[in-house]
Amino acid sequence: MQKLLLCPPDFYGIEYEINPWMNRADNVLPELARLQWNGLRQVLTSLGAGTELIAPQQKLPDMVFAANAGLVSGKKFIRSNFRFAERRGEELHFEKWFAEHGYEVVRLPEALYFEGEGDALFCGDILFCGYRFRSDIRSHQAIGDILKCLVISVELVEDRFYHLDTCFCPLPGGEAIWYSPAFDEYGQKVIRQRVNHLIEVCPEEAAHFACNAVVLGKDIVLAERSPQLCNALHERGYRTNELPMTEFIKAGGACKCLTLFI
Repeated sequence: MQKLLLCPPDFYGIEYEINPWMNRADNVLPELARLQWNGLRQVLTSLGAGTELIAPQQKLPDMVFAANAGLVSGKKFIRSNFRFAERRGEELHFEKWFAEHGYEVVRLPEALYFEGEGDALFCGDILFCGYRFRSDIRSHQAIGDILKCLVISVELVEDRFYHLDTCFCPLPGGEAIWYSPAFDEYGQKVIRQRVNHLIEVCPEEAAHFACNAVVLGKDIVLAERSPQLCNALHERGYRTNELPMTEFIKAGGACKCLTLFI
């Protein structure tokens, strides 16, 4: 059974602006956000995934985006160092949760920004790591040394796609979903060289966070309004589960951002 960590949206809202999606004048509808979050958890459970919860904290509205908390490999948890001060209060809460659940907690040097599964995703045995807007490229070598794995750094060039998981989604068998304009020329080249089959997402669906999907074997859980991607996935034998994610897209996240694989 695959297990995921989620944080309920009790205190979720747009209290500051740290990416192009966030606008305090267009704030979250709390009841709708709760319904959408509950819908995501219910679908994940129905697909056989186990879900664990971390307690949300006041004045940490983005804690709901659990994917950014760190990176888990086995029983090792590499804790994030957030770039923006607004999110740094989350770090110790996630560290405490993982320590209490039997994980070895690893901290990177404070000067190395790293935002967890938001910017670090395994595709087969390769750990692809995004950098520029949130994570520091220097953190990637440290993570590779800790995990003893091949790390490939790719630069993100569109600020709307500020984390790797907003524009790249590994699939089983060395495949991946991606939005290629989010990467620089080298990033596009190395991804094409290293990934067996790539499914390109069109700009309209990328803007609805189609790439920000949770992959559970052949089941893909993603934000609604991505018919072209869903058709492409169906042709390759995947099953899609589309969900409304409007309240989380307001802050620059969707299905994957709300989940951390543990």
